[in-house]
Amino acid sequence: MQKLTDYQYIFSEFLEGYIYDRKPSNLYDPVNYILKLGGKRLRPLLTLMVTEAFEGDVHEALNAALSIEVFHNFSLVHDDIMDAAPLRRGMPTVHHKWDVNTGILSGDAMLIMAYQLFENYEPKTFQALAKLFSKTAIEVCEGQQYDMDFEQRDDVQDDDYLKMIEYKTAVLVGASLQMGAIVSGADDENQKHIYNFGKNLGIAFQLQDDYLDAFGDPETFGKQLGGDIIENKKTYLYIKALESSDAMQQQELSNLYNEDYQVENEDKIKRVKAIFKATGAAEKTQEAIKAFTSKAFDILESISITDSSKSILKDFGIWLMNRRV
Repeated sequence: MQKLTDYQYIFSEFLEGYIYDRKPSNLYDPVNYILKLGGKRLRPLLTLMVTEAFEGDVHEALNAALSIEVFHNFSLVHDDIMDAAPLRRGMPTVHHKWDVNTGILSGDAMLIMAYQLFENYEPKTFQALAKLFSKTAIEVCEGQQYDMDFEQRDDVQDDDYLKMIEYKTAVLVGASLQMGAIVSGADDENQKHIYNFGKNLGIAFQLQDDYLDAFGDPETFGKQLGGDIIENKKTYLYIKALESSDAMQQQELSNLYNEDYQVENEDKIKRVKAIFKATGAAEKTQEAIKAFTSKAFDILESISITDSSKSILKDFGIWLMNRRV
């Protein structure tokens, strides 16, 4: 298998050819803007990695990989509007650089553009990719709705939260991997295993993202640090803190996550993070990240690919678990 940097180069070259001036510019300029912002681009790289792991042609998977990247960025444009987020990858979000209406419409166009990329495949492959994509897209929407609902609930439990991040984040990672298996012609059993491997990695990835939102380095994280706390998101950190807190800590968390409670954002973030550490929530979140990563590695062993390919995918998972950006 090729090195990760090779996949990045191949995909970046393909993406550059996809980004060009189209009319009307007020629709397509925001699309090009968000796609040029970069980011980790992990999902399309996973599609390419898995295609080669199943002895397929990486170049045949580029349209599927790009579809995943376009869809992912579509979801970010709309998420940022719903979260009123000012920054994405250290730069102004689309709705801040243009306006909310432009963000909505350009995001809608991106969803359609993602589907269009499947038209480059033969009917059988097109059908399999589109079926998986449709299932994944609606689950991502369900996950986003759960996320918004949780902001208004005080009874969110571990299982509720894990289901939410499975739908909102992890299924797209699983689909990225399965698309590579589809393009390479892998059988249904291997497709199922590679999807579940990716889904568990995706859960670990999101838990790590939650952790970094609170405890990451603002110079490398690329988003507003403490954004989840400011938005009163009931993350795994919050849930674990509530489980292990005393009455005084519970009351303080309740106050800080009350929209009517007047407190400066910097002070709120500082006080919430202190509770996350004092209750052991930060440590428990890191333990959960390791647990889901280990589950993914167990599934990886049952997949019919070479030991070398398994090693590369495992190294990628280890990197995800230990990342700081």
